[in-house]
Amino acid sequence: MNKLIIAGPCSAESRAQVLLAARAVKAAGAEIFRAGAWKPRTHPGGFQGIGEEALDWLAEAQETVGIEAATEVASAAHVRLCLEKGIRTLWIGARTTTNPFLVQEIADALKGEYARVLVKNPVNPDVDLWMGAAERFAASGVNDIILVHRGFSNDLEGRYRNDPKWHVILKVRERMPDLPLICDPSHIAGKRELVREIAQRAMDLGLDGLMIECHPNPEEALSDAAQQLTPSQLEKLLSGLVIRVPDSDDAAYRDRLEMLRSQIDSLDADIIDSLARRMEISRLIGALKRENGISIVQPARWGRVMQDAFERAEASGLDQDLVNRIFSLIHEASVKQQ
Repeated sequence: MNKLIIAGPCSAESRAQVLLAARAVKAAGAEIFRAGAWKPRTHPGGFQGIGEEALDWLAEAQETVGIEAATEVASAAHVRLCLEKGIRTLWIGARTTTNPFLVQEIADALKGEYARVLVKNPVNPDVDLWMGAAERFAASGVNDIILVHRGFSNDLEGRYRNDPKWHVILKVRERMPDLPLICDPSHIAGKRELVREIAQRAMDLGLDGLMIECHPNPEEALSDAAQQLTPSQLEKLLSGLVIRVPDSDDAAYRDRLEMLRSQIDSLDADIIDSLARRMEISRLIGALKRENGISIVQPARWGRVMQDAFERAEASGLDQDLVNRIFSLIHEASVKQQ
């Protein structure tokens, strides 16, 4: 598999657990072993990681198991401790990425040091904030930077713990094409039974690897027990992934692709023409409203439009979130026209 695979438990809980997990994920095909020495918790009083002692276990895993170890850092002090112990693959958590002050502090601590830095996306879908964090490490001389997609916080109850918002990830790829981008399906899924479908989706989109949580005994894990795989589940997931090639020279494939793309081009032209006509009608509606002293925005009317759109979307097998985002943008533009 020509993909970077990082795997290991959410947190380093004991020396025995770390060594057992490191051997298991290496046997399953992982190149890097992950385990959190420090764990940021939303509420105080929960398990917040073993701390500095866990770095000794990670260093031992590197030496005895022969697998590179990685852990999360959230301060310059964390960085210094990791470097002292020989841990040079570090990841920046989603909460830390949101804070440019902390990111800069960590980046400054890495000046003149060799390190691989994995930058997880911020909790909110802010592409510039994510890019800015990566740029701070690059400016500090870090040459090995990897972006990690772990999903975005969502205040609505949904299928996944974190919203994948794949369209945001495609935007990141366009804006930072030279940086590897991998997926953390464990934090997106939130449940181990959903990890595989997220991992496969990441592969279908051409992402460069996976960062998966794997614990020797997930039910006994001290943090994020529900989303961690067993070693056998990890091995099965990795062996079952379908890795797609970026392109093909097969003549029949290319002919069929070009035919379908020409249909897309024609439909796109129709969409542009329809949008132009819609904006023209919106301007006429705006003029009519002004002549009669009517307010521009009429929520009841828009509610009926969206209800009809959702019903049509459901009947056509379209994703309602997609329809909602598209129609919201159209409505915003229409209001400006009026």
